[in-house]
Amino acid sequence: MSTDPFVPTRLDDEPRQERNLAPGVTLPPARPWRPVRPGDLEGGQPTGPLLGRPGPNVGYALTLTKRLRDRLALAPHEHAEDALAVIAEVAMERAATFGRAPVLTDVECAALILGYVNGADPQFAAWRAKKITGAGHDYQTRRGWCDAVPLDELRLASSALVPRLPDIRARIRAALDGSAPTVEPIDLGGLVEPVWVTPIDQP
Repeated sequence: MSTDPFVPTRLDDEPRQERNLAPGVTLPPARPWRPVRPGDLEGGQPTGPLLGRPGPNVGYALTLTKRLRDRLALAPHEHAEDALAVIAEVAMERAATFGRAPVLTDVECAALILGYVNGADPQFAAWRAKKITGAGHDYQTRRGWCDAVPLDELRLASSALVPRLPDIRARIRAALDGSAPTVEPIDLGGLVEPVWVTPIDQP
């Protein structure tokens, strides 16, 4: 079989790896990386209300949520598009805490916490239907739901979530019914005016 032209035929042509160096010659240690490029975040990833949590390929949760569409237990006047949008973002956050892309387990845990599968208390379902209205087109509403879900419980397996669901939902409800968190104005070096976050349930 012929050899592709990009394959080296002599040892001298191979990449200069450790095994190809002369005896006694070593590669220098790698230099440390520092955030000195334009746009690098010197203090690390910002955290706080409505800022979210970055993760790899988190948008795949939007595809996975479509598999749950027929299983959703929606309250009267609740739209599937709003429910799926919030489920997807909560699943994205769960996956990001593990440093990986979303999987179906993330979506199922998010739907379980929010009461869209395996049933929910009728009072919670009615309250949820009111609070989730318009979430499919409102970033602030979706982020508010993500911030309200307790992070430690969000990382639990579904089997460990079930006995804690009443407490988790009570904490979600308390967080979303309370006043909106205070958010400092965003300083972008004078490029735009400072932005303040308004309460979630205001139009």
